[in-house]
Amino acid sequence: MVVDDEALVRSGFELILNAADDLRVVATAAGGDAVDTVRRERPDVVLLDIRMPDVDGLTVLRELRSLPEAPAVAMLTTFDTDEYIVTALRSGAAGFLLKDTEPDQLAQLVRTLAAGGVVMSPKASRSMLRAHPGPGGSGASGADRARVERLTGRERDVLVLIAEGLTNADIGIRLHLSAGTVKDHVSAILTKLRVTSRVQAALLAERAGLLDAGGRAEEPR
Repeated sequence: MVVDDEALVRSGFELILNAADDLRVVATAAGGDAVDTVRRERPDVVLLDIRMPDVDGLTVLRELRSLPEAPAVAMLTTFDTDEYIVTALRSGAAGFLLKDTEPDQLAQLVRTLAAGGVVMSPKASRSMLRAHPGPGGSGASGADRARVERLTGRERDVLVLIAEGLTNADIGIRLHLSAGTVKDHVSAILTKLRVTSRVQAALLAERAGLLDAGGRAEEPR
């Protein structure tokens, strides 16, 4: 489902996504109708405009996340730096992407969201983290690094792939691990980092400099 105040944006996304054999846009809506439409149509994924004149996208996000079977929600933005993005991610958004995302990438991003992965536009992610580096100021903070250092080498490998937006299944294939083992690693990572979502873990990893360092630990597995 696509939620945006501009009809042209809604129809454009609908056209692109419906062209994929395995995807179907069940509904589009402006912000004021979003929650009722989600309750009725029960989509797996919602692409939600973060800035709408009739209702705040963050308000819609919080209402959607409170539903019994909440869909994965990715925020749509026109800007590669948006002061609302960090709040959205902390409120349970599964990521964010720019409205000028290439059409051939859009379908794959939706598939990633549906499979439980993280979607963060690389260009927007770097810009956002520079603008909102977290409590440690610009660059990696000591607190962020200390939290990442609690992880084992394998957990750091998994965290890097989470930050790349990979699903558990994709991580298992990349690291030659079973789905159950990956799930256990993800659970341990969230607990050790004291975060509640994969997106928050990914943002912390980037703030801590783990991604710039390649994320590979030297300690034995």
